[in-house]
Amino acid sequence: MTAVSQPQPAAADLEAFARDVARLRAAVGARIVGQEAALEGALVCLLAGGHLLLEGVPGTGKTLLVRTLARCLDLQFGRVQATPDLMPADVLGTHVLVEEGGRRELRFRPGPVFAQVLLVDEINRATPKTQGALLEAMEERQVSSGGSTLPLPEPFVLLATQNPIEMEGTYPLPEAQLDRFLLHVTTRGAEPAELERILDLTTQAPLPALQPVLDATRVRAMQALVREVPLGERVRQWIAAVVTATRPERPEAGPRARRHVRLGASARGAQALALAGKAMALCAGRSAVSREDLARIAPAALRHRILLGFEAEAEGITAESIVAEALDRAGRA
Repeated sequence: MTAVSQPQPAAADLEAFARDVARLRAAVGARIVGQEAALEGALVCLLAGGHLLLEGVPGTGKTLLVRTLARCLDLQFGRVQATPDLMPADVLGTHVLVEEGGRRELRFRPGPVFAQVLLVDEINRATPKTQGALLEAMEERQVSSGGSTLPLPEPFVLLATQNPIEMEGTYPLPEAQLDRFLLHVTTRGAEPAELERILDLTTQAPLPALQPVLDATRVRAMQALVREVPLGERVRQWIAAVVTATRPERPEAGPRARRHVRLGASARGAQALALAGKAMALCAGRSAVSREDLARIAPAALRHRILLGFEAEAEGITAESIVAEALDRAGRA
């Protein structure tokens, strides 16, 4: 299949993109210590127009990272604290009876989902009914209520956090919903030097308020530029090879995938790799996606799209190891 020819972004646009990303990264990095992978994932999702699932144990800065990023953007921010009693109407909004001038009518009162940056904290504490209410918003950027369909503001990015170790009162996200997240990034514990820096930032005088770095118009323009980055034929073939190698029924799959994977990455995995790779290339000031870009972001783009069998956990096989095997096989193809 012949790829559609696309003009490459202009040099001035590349420089402006990289400069604005550097400003945003520096502004967020002034409050966030370590967690480079999580910060990179959040920036990539913002610029690629996708959603981020941020997973980590308590105290690793997940919520702080999202809040800090939101404050560095001149965008409308909404927050949902997920709990088992949270209802879809608490997130999406509901119709209320309003009396005005002697007349009564139902009016829609928007919920927190009608924001440009939405934080869903501890998303796995919400019930499947409430989790499912977010599917339309994540995929189609709209909300259906009372027979009406209402568009969400642009840009719209959902950043969700979850704690992997708590089991009581939690509801694992279904595979269909996990597939809607562009990236799934995990956070790590702080190193000793990072802990010292965290103490300096959090136990002394309050830091000055953060100032917005980018507005909605600029974010939309940067998202459009990401779409303009062309994918070379070999890069497209390599993406297809990596994704195909995660599917156990395919001859391209390695021994680990054939034995331990129940369901490999979908077409959305290939799309996520391509879009994330484009964003990473532009962040580095380049107009072409490299295999190095894709290999770096592949675990975050594919780990939540690979469903492992029961034996995998017993033998210590992880989704990351399946991705590593797929990358190796694609590189040797």
